[in-house]
Amino acid sequence: MIYIHIPFCKSRCLYCDFFSSTSPALMDVFVASLLKEMDGRAEELRAARADTVYLGGGTPSQLGAERLRTIFDHLLALVETESDAEVTLECNPDDVTADFLHGLRDTPVNRISMGVQTLDDGLLRMLRRRHTAREAREAVALLHGAGYTNLSLDLMYGLPGQTLEMWRHDVAALLSWGIPHLSAYSLQWEEGTPLYIMLERGEVEEAPEELSLEMYRCLVASAREAGMEHYEISNFALPGRRSRHNSGYWRDVPYAGLGPGAHSYDGKYVRSSNPSDLAGYIKAAGMPVRNVEMLDVDMLYEERVLKSLRTAEGLNLASLSAKHRDYALSMAMPHIMAGRMVRIGNMLRLTEEGIFVSNDVMSDMML
Repeated sequence: MIYIHIPFCKSRCLYCDFFSSTSPALMDVFVASLLKEMDGRAEELRAARADTVYLGGGTPSQLGAERLRTIFDHLLALVETESDAEVTLECNPDDVTADFLHGLRDTPVNRISMGVQTLDDGLLRMLRRRHTAREAREAVALLHGAGYTNLSLDLMYGLPGQTLEMWRHDVAALLSWGIPHLSAYSLQWEEGTPLYIMLERGEVEEAPEELSLEMYRCLVASAREAGMEHYEISNFALPGRRSRHNSGYWRDVPYAGLGPGAHSYDGKYVRSSNPSDLAGYIKAAGMPVRNVEMLDVDMLYEERVLKSLRTAEGLNLASLSAKHRDYALSMAMPHIMAGRMVRIGNMLRLTEEGIFVSNDVMSDMML
């Protein structure tokens, strides 16, 4: 798996703490540095395999089709992709134009992940999103018309001022658009973001916990009724349409991350990352000093718990050492008795009630 971080946004949303830049003048020199990083890590890229490629950010669609073609042409000259490789591009609705999609035809992109977040224009303005509800609908229509039917749309719930009725409308609308994949995330109040500062000043209020929980229940029920499987805490897909790339993360598949702030993992004991520093990345010609972390057996246990319990399949107890298996079972037993977890053979997973309090359950499973 290969991940490429594109650190550019036209503007920054109030809630976002991802690494990104709003300086389009740096796009060309960034792309040049990215190509050099590909060259310097060609062997690692080939070892990671390109059965999935994911361009995230930031807003990758901000680069435009021509720069994206340059990136893909260079990558595919170094790494052979599988014939059925999943190649995902994240984009914003207002970047989706007929011209952009025409240019995208010459790339291997076959899956689009688009951040809608909400269809309430007032909430979109409050969050400083660049698109409107109408632009989101039009973008989906354009994508379908251009043959991009493998779409994943993102929604957010627990937003300041968001009501249950607003949320029901958003979920129903997106499911009616014939999409095969839906991701939905509860708003995270990240320190230092403009939205968090507004919260500290009393300008906005957090959504009540019970309201967020009711929104999540509505989401799960609506997606199930639409024929989607709830295959990960925040992700829903029609049969056979799961995100292969994200599923690889949860299954500890090795991956190589390119670009400032991108992470890599060898699938065993070594995790590494590029510094979140665009200027430094450019100055180092795409080869900055990477941060390297060696994972010990206890860290690997905790990572496996956190990743696998997010999925519908759950935690495979047979994959753990005897010590960690005994510990996991002892910590899981109160949750099994309370109906928050279930054990089937060697698999330990969250029930629907357990998903609602997943952070607490996973915290108990930590060493």
